[in-house]
Amino acid sequence: MAARPLLTELADYRPLQAFATQLQATSIEALFAADPARAGDFTLAAAGLRLDFSKHLLSRPALAGLLRLAEQARLPAAITALFDGDKVNNTEDRPALHTLLRATSSHGLDTEFDEVRKGRAQMRQWAQRLNNGEQSGFSGAVITDVVNIGIGGSDLGPRLVSEALRPFHGDISCHYVANVDPADLQDTLLELDPGSTLFIVCSKSFRTEETLTNSLAARNWMLNAGASVADLDRHFLAVTSNLQAAADFGIPAANCLPMWDWVGGRYSVWSAVGLSCAIAVGWEHFEQFLAGAEAMDEHFHGCPLQANMPALMGLLELWYCNFLGAGNHVVLPYDHSLRKLPDFLQQLTMESNGKRVSRDGRQLAYSTAPVLWGSAGTIGQHSFHQLLHQGTLLCPADFVLPLTTHTGMPEQHRRLVANGLAQSRTLMVGRSADAAREALLQRGLDEAEATRLAPHLAMPGNRPSSVLTMDSVNPSTLGALLALYEHRTFCSGVLWGINSFDQWGVELGKEIGTRILAQLAGESAGGDMDPATRRLMDEWRAAQG
Repeated sequence: MAARPLLTELADYRPLQAFATQLQATSIEALFAADPARAGDFTLAAAGLRLDFSKHLLSRPALAGLLRLAEQARLPAAITALFDGDKVNNTEDRPALHTLLRATSSHGLDTEFDEVRKGRAQMRQWAQRLNNGEQSGFSGAVITDVVNIGIGGSDLGPRLVSEALRPFHGDISCHYVANVDPADLQDTLLELDPGSTLFIVCSKSFRTEETLTNSLAARNWMLNAGASVADLDRHFLAVTSNLQAAADFGIPAANCLPMWDWVGGRYSVWSAVGLSCAIAVGWEHFEQFLAGAEAMDEHFHGCPLQANMPALMGLLELWYCNFLGAGNHVVLPYDHSLRKLPDFLQQLTMESNGKRVSRDGRQLAYSTAPVLWGSAGTIGQHSFHQLLHQGTLLCPADFVLPLTTHTGMPEQHRRLVANGLAQSRTLMVGRSADAAREALLQRGLDEAEATRLAPHLAMPGNRPSSVLTMDSVNPSTLGALLALYEHRTFCSGVLWGINSFDQWGVELGKEIGTRILAQLAGESAGGDMDPATRRLMDEWRAAQG
């Protein structure tokens, strides 16, 4: 993409600052009262999802200004460049082709799409082979359990999808290991039988420290159970681009599925990284997952900004981060199956947009990438919602609310929906000091005590939230949901003038970790470490006896 002006250089930046100041003196309730059509007009539908963004501290003129800002930031051209396969990842000189992973046509990228089709064919072959009971282990037992070993994007996406689509699972049980802490792998393997377990090692380089460490431990577990080195190909697949390293481990090329440089890990669940998901839910459902994402891609690529769901969510993120001073964003899925969604979105948002320089290396004088956090409702209501309602931080919220349940317990689901809608409304309306005092009087407190306690019950309200609904959590709507947040993240990055597709910030910690590991193993001296780190290393050595 060509160089773009920075956010503060755009013509509508200063007018939007003025709008923000004006809106801070009003309320969302007042905006509703002055605009009867607001609830309907501030709602969008796309790819099976519906977004209600009417409960935001946002007027029609401010929204128009944000849309002009997006035009000035050349967002439409950036969207086109993404889908055309331009090198939008300018620091690594490569495109970002995650949309091609779920596409049904090449969009002019014939060579890459041919690779995608071949990768899908391999995925389908393995998914069907395992689900048909055609893969046996060294003991002759049929494979019944699959363990995905990865970290970051090779773990968070597949783990989320598998958990969210549990009602669609077949007979194969899928498990996930990411932490290099040996307890993670050990706890997973405790109830598994080596003879009927298959591992999928997800590592582009086949050298990711945490993944390789866990994979070697899994290999030893298999060998100690009686498998021979020649048997490993019955129990291990790899998703990697380093075929030689996989072969040295004992995984032949026929058991390796591809990873490409033009797909970042946090955007890779649509690729062979999602093989465990395809095994868990079956190939037909995995194709529906891809189709839901492609439907959101088509909406994002073809819709004007004023009706474009990812673009508007990106503009809302920018609005609160840069004009209203919110340094965080909370995601609240009111469906237990989506409990891992905040974890997935943390990486997507903060690894993509946690940058302090522009695409051309200029230092940025404004905030990027709010801290993203959250938890499943109603668990969060008994944990951190106190801060949302009465704390001093402004926390814009996304409520993700499926309208039906797979559980067969409609009354319990009705209570869940009521809780979600109530929390969104409560954030907006709050409770005045007078209303709090009156409520205390109705509880039987005397005048003096009600007056004393009223400030503690009062809630400021005017706290913004979006409500994102879908008929149910199914493969298609889940695909659309993840693609929606991917594209929202891209839009925010374009508006901030940064590259959302590199992650250089993770490199230095890996390098220093390698040096510390060598020093803990006695392979080198620790003279290049600071005194505090040396002291902690000495503590570790002493604890080893």
